[in-house]
Amino acid sequence: MKFFIDTADVEEIKKVHSWGLLSGVTTNPSLIAKSGREFTDVLNEICDIASDVESISAEVMSDDAEGMIKEAEPLVKISDKITIKVPMTIEGLKAVSHFAQHGIRTNVTLIFSANQALMAARAGASYVSPFLGRLDDISHDGVELVAQIARVFDLHGIDTQIIAASVRHPLHFTQSAEVGADIATLPYKVMEQMIKHPLTDQGITKFKEDWSKANQR
Repeated sequence: MKFFIDTADVEEIKKVHSWGLLSGVTTNPSLIAKSGREFTDVLNEICDIASDVESISAEVMSDDAEGMIKEAEPLVKISDKITIKVPMTIEGLKAVSHFAQHGIRTNVTLIFSANQALMAARAGASYVSPFLGRLDDISHDGVELVAQIARVFDLHGIDTQIIAASVRHPLHFTQSAEVGADIATLPYKVMEQMIKHPLTDQGITKFKEDWSKANQR
C-alpha cells in the first residue's frame, strides 16, 4: 500500500518526503485554512517539494459542475502531478466525467458507501477516498467499507485506486492494507507513530551499550 500525506504544512511534507516513501499529498480546505496561507501559494510550494510523487490532490469548492471545471483549469496548469479533488455529489460526478474525458485525474472525496465509490469509479474517477475515521465516529465500521469497496472493484475489474482517508491511528493503516486499499493518506502525527516501537528503541539502546562496552576492552 502506498503512503500519501494528508496535510498543507510544507514542513511536514518536506520531512516525510526525505524519508523516501512518499507517493502523494492530499489537501483540503480545512488543512489550507489551518496553514493561514493562500491556496495557490501552498499548492505551488507543495508541487516544488514533491515533484516526484504520483499525485497531489487539490480540491475544488464550487457546488456545480461548471464551476468545478472552471476552478480546476488554473490548478492543472501548476503541475502534471495535480489531481482534482471533487465531492461525491451529482454535480461532482458530472465534473469527474468531464475531467476523465480530458485526461485530468480526479480524487472523489467524502465517500461513505460502496455505492458511492462504484458510481464515482464508473464516472471516471482516478481515486476514491472512503473516510474511515468519520464513519467510526458514528459507530460504523470504516475499515469494513474499504474492504467492501475493494471486493466490488476486484469483482468487476475496476482499476480506480482506493485511498483510505480520515485515518486516525496506525491500526487504521494496517487494517486498510489488509483489506485491499491501494493507498492511505495519513496525518504527519500518525506517520510518526507508525515508525516508533518501544522494542525498537530498547534494541537500539542495547546495541549501543554493547558496542560501547566492546570498544572499552
